[in-house]
Amino acid sequence: MKSYISVLCFLCFCCHLKAQSIEKDTVKVVNLNEVTVKDPNNEGRILTLPDLKDNIIYAGKKTAVIQLTSINADLSTNNSRQVFAKVPGISIWESDGSGIQTGIASRGLSPNRSWEFNVRQNGVDITSDVFGYPETYYTPPMEALSKVEIVKGASSLQYGPQFGGLINYEVKKGNPNKPIAFETQQTVGSYGLFNTFNALGGHYKKFSYYGFMHYRTAKGWRENSQYNIYTGYISVNYQLSRRMNVGIEYTKMDYKSQQPGGLTDLQFEEDHSVSLRERNWFSAPYNVVALTYKYEIKPNINLSLKSFTNIAERNSVGYNKSITIADSINPSLQSFNVRQVDRDNYKNFGAEARVSVKYKLLKWTSTLAGGIRFYNGTTSRKQLGVGTSGSNYDLTLTNPEYGRSLNFKTFNYAFFVENIFNVGERLKIVPGVRLEYIKNNVEGYITTGENGRINDKSNTRNLVLFGLGSEFKVYKNTNLYFNFSQAFRPVTFSELTPSATTETVDPNLKDASGFNVDLGYRGSYKSFLTFDVGLFYLNYDDRIGTISQNGEAFKTNIGTSESKGIESYIELDIVKIFSDKTKYGSISIFAANTFMNATYVDWNNPLIANDPTKSIKNKRVENAPNYIHRFGTTYYIDYFSATLQFSNVGDVFTDAVNTEKPNTTGTIGKLNAYHVMDFSVAFKFLKFYSAKAGVNNLTDEKYATRRATGYPGPGLMPGNGRTFFVTLGATL
Repeated sequence: MKSYISVLCFLCFCCHLKAQSIEKDTVKVVNLNEVTVKDPNNEGRILTLPDLKDNIIYAGKKTAVIQLTSINADLSTNNSRQVFAKVPGISIWESDGSGIQTGIASRGLSPNRSWEFNVRQNGVDITSDVFGYPETYYTPPMEALSKVEIVKGASSLQYGPQFGGLINYEVKKGNPNKPIAFETQQTVGSYGLFNTFNALGGHYKKFSYYGFMHYRTAKGWRENSQYNIYTGYISVNYQLSRRMNVGIEYTKMDYKSQQPGGLTDLQFEEDHSVSLRERNWFSAPYNVVALTYKYEIKPNINLSLKSFTNIAERNSVGYNKSITIADSINPSLQSFNVRQVDRDNYKNFGAEARVSVKYKLLKWTSTLAGGIRFYNGTTSRKQLGVGTSGSNYDLTLTNPEYGRSLNFKTFNYAFFVENIFNVGERLKIVPGVRLEYIKNNVEGYITTGENGRINDKSNTRNLVLFGLGSEFKVYKNTNLYFNFSQAFRPVTFSELTPSATTETVDPNLKDASGFNVDLGYRGSYKSFLTFDVGLFYLNYDDRIGTISQNGEAFKTNIGTSESKGIESYIELDIVKIFSDKTKYGSISIFAANTFMNATYVDWNNPLIANDPTKSIKNKRVENAPNYIHRFGTTYYIDYFSATLQFSNVGDVFTDAVNTEKPNTTGTIGKLNAYHVMDFSVAFKFLKFYSAKAGVNNLTDEKYATRRATGYPGPGLMPGNGRTFFVTLGATL
């Protein structure tokens, strides 16, 4: 750690000296305001990331950029189904309608709090622990974002070893042409929804800033699903010189959410809005601080430094038994069972230094981009606490000792480098490598008493990841792309320790490893067609699971899965085929389709390897639909637009054995295919004002996207029924 910090300090010192030298030789420094140029042909369409951005190479990778300021979606509740509609292959868990946490995945991976993605805000990690507990409890309000950047699969070299890729939320910046600019969005909707978003931003001399305050509350579509969420953010940047910029960002989020719990399948069929848990609560206070430093050493050499810290919690209190067990000892006397209290505390900090260099090789310009990373994460986990018999959010313990107390630590160092080799005017070849050091420590006890105590255990690994990408320009605005990237998933905290006293952990437990492959064709034609059509293959080796051995649960590496298929995004403006301008407006249609086959191809349990009835080989991967289809059309004219969107998702199994018939508690069983339709309209008037309204789940479909075995409550988790919203906004 000391050596890493020394390197960062040395880089900063050298850059400072160089900057002073440059400024002495400069006759006049002119500060230029940032100018944003909008292409009307790209409004609302999915774009791709440039070859190089923020000293990171994206050439040869499958990327997507969602322009949130240009789409008709319910941003007030972070509606993932609408926000990610045009990105093919995104599967979504809709555990509740609050929008507090986003659960998404791709290519047959689990959407559980987006834990297969590296999730960032402005390029900074926001997960609980990137390697030990990569769940995302914080999602920024979508109204505060300018765009969402996505890298499918091939982010492992630049961002780390996640199989799913990267999700980066980009917060808006202050108006570069005004010292003060104000934005407000006020939303009301079904079931007591009230959402207020207010932001200030601007540019004054060498300072630029942006900040927002956000609050959302609702009773919720289901019973016992009320919530309150507060989010605040401030960023300030100072232009030290023409080539040097420093900045600081601070994000604070806090919320309390009532958890309505799961249902049995019978209860779901009778009334899927009902709730049998009214004393379950959840909260996750979050604080994220980031410091940034950017320096253009020369026009062809750029340096950036980011340091960050994340101090957060995860708190829950509730009655977590099966939904078939009533939460009451004597309902007539209102004598309730005591509740379970679980608490996590996260203290993480890290830093990344990145540099890019453009240089001449033969006759063409090539680009080298690389960096180093340090990360230190600490998680204090206390579970199975005996709480009160009350009904409100209360973390008080009636017994001072938790049933389980664990401390986890993660240390990570990494070095990574990629290079764009331009071969002629059309071909790019992008090789890369990442060197990774990860160490996980755990100490504490899983049950009270000496038998449950864990002596200090650690797991250390040194890994090397390779990747190779390429692009070939077919025509002016279209290209073929290919990428191969190795990936791995470190053993997480929950896998390092047994989840119960009857479970044992394989002492030779290995990290999951594998790779992603992409091959596709993307681009645009004139002003009316945008497309990205490709094939993908995901190999996931040494998946971790639990099997039965000698009458006990045994956690080990159970086998290998593979996902393969087609991802296709096509958007067509029908009117612009004939004319760029018409007094009748324009109609845009899009189709984002995925066909996928995700199965287990290897089964590592030698005890039942010869019993095909117990093997998971050739079974479908859990939570992986065979298809995801999303279609939509938008009519727009002048300052008015209307969007109709349709989502159709195939059935999924919720366990590796592919159990068809649901169990009595609703935690296992097949989930049926479903389709949902959404409608929204938007209107701008009097130059500075806007209005938006919409109906989510227009036809009031009954559907479910997941089954929970623990939080947010064991059982079948219904998706929201029909809801509406109305938003009034102004930008001054």
